[in-house]
Amino acid sequence: MNKFKTLQIENVPTFHSAIVEQEKPLLEDGEVFIKVEYSDVNYKDALASSEAGGVIRSYPMTPGIDLAGIVVESQDERYQSGDPVLVTGYGLGVSHPGGYSQYQKVPGDWIVPLPANLTSRQAMILGTAGFTAALCVNALIDQGMNKTDKIVVSGATGGVGSVAIALLHQLGFTSVIALTRKKQTTDWLTDLGATEVVSPEEFLPEKTKPLGTQQIDYLIDTVGGTQLAKLLPLISYNGAAALCGNAGGIKLETTVLPFILRNIQLIGIDSVNVPHADRSRVWQQLADLTITDVLRVKEISLEELPEITQQLLSGTHQGRTLVNVGGQK
Repeated sequence: MNKFKTLQIENVPTFHSAIVEQEKPLLEDGEVFIKVEYSDVNYKDALASSEAGGVIRSYPMTPGIDLAGIVVESQDERYQSGDPVLVTGYGLGVSHPGGYSQYQKVPGDWIVPLPANLTSRQAMILGTAGFTAALCVNALIDQGMNKTDKIVVSGATGGVGSVAIALLHQLGFTSVIALTRKKQTTDWLTDLGATEVVSPEEFLPEKTKPLGTQQIDYLIDTVGGTQLAKLLPLISYNGAAALCGNAGGIKLETTVLPFILRNIQLIGIDSVNVPHADRSRVWQQLADLTITDVLRVKEISLEELPEITQQLLSGTHQGRTLVNVGGQK
């Protein structure tokens, strides 16, 4: 424990990543030292691995916006040695060293006790992607979404999209449309719970009008950009869209008409700064389901991370990638 492996990104003399040895840090008041068992790979992690990603502000930095493991040492009275815990969001892996490390020091305020019916491996199969998917689904349910409504999930083969489909299916929603350009994944998405798999070319009109035919009740959008602009005019009266991603770009060119003539709501979903009580509630909700059993999961080591992050950046990655940081079997 005095020395451990960590993946570090540097920009001197050039931008690069390497696995290095670090010494155990000193703990300050309120900090907790965790033996990391598992992390995972999210789109934000892929951006952190790219020089043009715009995620990391200072170097060197250990990426990994999620981690789950066991408390080794604590200067926070809420946590004791041996406690199973997880951390997602806040500054982890962005402004604070993250989960791609065999051990990590984090503020106690960031920690969520691992639910009793969830293993650290299952927690990281879900990770920020699963947490975000649950936030999206909950927001739309709060908005009035019911089990017979027609729901579109964009970017369906990604982490958030695939978990959202599985989550909706387990909750009993009966009309879930997976929107993806990867039609070869139809069987997998259907197994997750999608009732229909369509490509943007099939589903979206060639010409975007301020108001199109009302054919969607609710939307979980992980893509943003032009595709979102094409989807908003298709949402039915009193419908809503939960927006949580920008893989398709950060600009949104639309009109006010869907909002003021059809009363639709555009709900932004942030997973980084969710209040602690809400985090615990959502993680318990995920623990009470069994969606990790049906998700497509690839397990890798720290050494294999560069290949996976490149797949995410190129748009060829599917499902969830689990990072076995602690060498668990």
